[in-house]
Amino acid sequence: MSERIATVTRDTKETQITVTVNLDGEGRLNCETGVPFLDHMLDQVARHGLIDLDIKAVGDLHIDDHHTVEDLGITLGQAFEQAIGDKRGIHRYGHAYVPLDEALSRVVIDFSGRPGLFMNVEFTRATIGRLDTQLFWEFFQGFVNHARVTLHIDNLKGFNAHHQAETIFKAFGRALRMAVEPDPRMAGQMPSTKGCL
Repeated sequence: MSERIATVTRDTKETQITVTVNLDGEGRLNCETGVPFLDHMLDQVARHGLIDLDIKAVGDLHIDDHHTVEDLGITLGQAFEQAIGDKRGIHRYGHAYVPLDEALSRVVIDFSGRPGLFMNVEFTRATIGRLDTQLFWEFFQGFVNHARVTLHIDNLKGFNAHHQAETIFKAFGRALRMAVEPDPRMAGQMPSTKGCL
């Protein structure tokens, strides 16, 4: 399988973002978004997904974090779409359950070529640090639309909002890892009866 690395830049009046993703990395993160809790969550994705992420984001944080978080999801999704290539020989599907103390989340992903986000999470607080918890939906919506994946996220239990978010992002990383890893039994075949994804 050829090198699965992509770099994407998004430059708008609201944000300037560059993302480099290496799907066959070691779990390294080099990240500057200006949104500290988001950086912490992206570290979970890199570490648990064994995906190297290099992210530089400058956004209109003087307004709020919305544009930066949403546009980062979009740019990350575009980078994944490019890095994954035609999807021959990958597992395609990934899933993970991750606990953190009282919290438990399940994430299931399909690199189907069909965008869809189904997110069942009731955060127990409106903010974590200064980050509005509604923005997690915006991040994942941007990602699925541009990575062209189907993504199901369920927080099954938890009363600490930090733990809820962390279990979601850790599970997201592990589900990504499972889905994008090469399947030796597929031997370069397309993981679909349609012959394309």
